[in-house]
Amino acid sequence: MGQLLDGKLVAASLKEETLQQANELREKGIVPKLTIVRVGAQPSDLAYERGALKRMAACNIDVEVKELDAEITQEDFVKELKAVNEDPATHGILIFRPLPKQLDENAIQYVIAPEKDVDCFSPINVAKMNVGDKTGLTPCTPTAVMEILRHYEINPTGKDCVVIGASNVVGRPVFELLLNEMATVTICHIETKDSSKWARQAEILVVGVGVPRLVKENWVSEGTIVVDVGINVDKEGKMCGDVDFDNIVDKASMITPVPGGVGSVTTSVLAKHVVKACKQQNGL
Repeated sequence: MGQLLDGKLVAASLKEETLQQANELREKGIVPKLTIVRVGAQPSDLAYERGALKRMAACNIDVEVKELDAEITQEDFVKELKAVNEDPATHGILIFRPLPKQLDENAIQYVIAPEKDVDCFSPINVAKMNVGDKTGLTPCTPTAVMEILRHYEINPTGKDCVVIGASNVVGRPVFELLLNEMATVTICHIETKDSSKWARQAEILVVGVGVPRLVKENWVSEGTIVVDVGINVDKEGKMCGDVDFDNIVDKASMITPVPGGVGSVTTSVLAKHVVKACKQQNGL
């Protein structure tokens, strides 16, 4: 059986690091604060919000939730966001996405203050990630993948890595983050002719497509490290990933479970980013 890459252990380690830094800031009279901007009350947003609130409290980070009407106009949303941008007490801003159809994300991404954009919505932070500028703020879930690798001392440098999925939320950022670590990276998308062929060549395989158990046993070579970013509910109502875990776990050398893998680390990365943004804004 492959070694389980336990996201809960990674999250606990990150929490301790972040808590120490937050306490050091408070000793200097600086209170790190996250403001969550939520439009409406989608169940998925509320579930993530509960986890974020719990993690911020554990890291001694203040949080404010700005709940906006589900029918808010573009003009009013931009006005509210600019007010949060200009709030000196707020160091990190998290906008729950996707936004309702009446709001134009392509325009809003240019409004959020890049220095407070803790989940890499702003094109400025995307560009910084792409060129390896460490002052930028990277997306939380793809960064959680990298934190798991770091925690388990898996060095991507020089390794053949394959990313299945090319979304702006997971696949592309993971591609860039691995590339920044000097890995050789192949990315497969919906038009790739045979993703399984590329997956079998991977030393590290990262999967994030939102299709339950897409990656089968014959996609994975012996000894591959498998990181499953997917969180799905199958026909039986059971939570599962994008990887057929039960049939791959004995073939992989290391593998993340679902639940208990990448998803467990995301809010800890969010807290880490709030503290990073706070320190940078205060010249620390």
